[in-house]
Amino acid sequence: MSRFAPGENAWTESLGNLRNLIRQELIARQVRPVLESGMEVLDVGCGQGTQALRIAATGCRVTGIDPSDDLLRLCHEASMQQGLSLELLRGTIEDLDQLLGDRQFDLICCHGVIMYLDARRAPLRILSNHLSEGARLSVTFRNANALAMRPGLRQDWPKALAAFDTREYVNELGVAATADRLEDIEKDLQSVGLRLATWYGVRVFNDAISADVQPPNAKELEVLLEAEERAGNTDPYRWMASQLHVIAIKVLASKTASLTRASDNGLG
Repeated sequence: MSRFAPGENAWTESLGNLRNLIRQELIARQVRPVLESGMEVLDVGCGQGTQALRIAATGCRVTGIDPSDDLLRLCHEASMQQGLSLELLRGTIEDLDQLLGDRQFDLICCHGVIMYLDARRAPLRILSNHLSEGARLSVTFRNANALAMRPGLRQDWPKALAAFDTREYVNELGVAATADRLEDIEKDLQSVGLRLATWYGVRVFNDAISADVQPPNAKELEVLLEAEERAGNTDPYRWMASQLHVIAIKVLASKTASLTRASDNGLG
């Protein structure tokens, strides 16, 4: 069950701030290389449709799923304004089988969702089941290796020290969430038939800024985004990002067992 619902109003109010703009823009740039016109794309937790609309504009056929009627309404209104056609369904990851039957997709996006769930592997298995062979999953997680960075940069030393010993945190929306480490994510992906292809950091330099900071002028914003994009692709900077953006590939069932064995032996 998702813990996000209490933060929905705060989320809607924060859509225009710099923190959210950076996250949305970086994820869009990181997804772009795997997009091809005509692809069948599923966006789980599509919310107001920021990513779903961008993907639809590239010529992909997009299905968006979200449990919020209000956010789906915003997505529909934006699609009408932009002249885009999306299939929008109300539901959660747990509802996918009922909503979609045996439909499979070339790409599934699931951004800003996993950190609010009580478990990780079961939702990933549901997502994997709706990917065709060779298809990709784009999913974001809160980075447990960097939980102390935000309070540390804000000089909140008690919170920074506490963050070293937990994966639990309260985000900028005031909602309790859970962070994950890349090595654990990779193991869970392998267990459900997915191979990690690449990963990125999302929001390295600007994670500690306040939620009320608005975007700068266009010229300054573009340089800022270029720096964030570079950091999200470069070691060791991406390891300190607020979120991790993982892109995984659906592999043959026969390969899944060998991937799992390799992971269990420390070879993954």
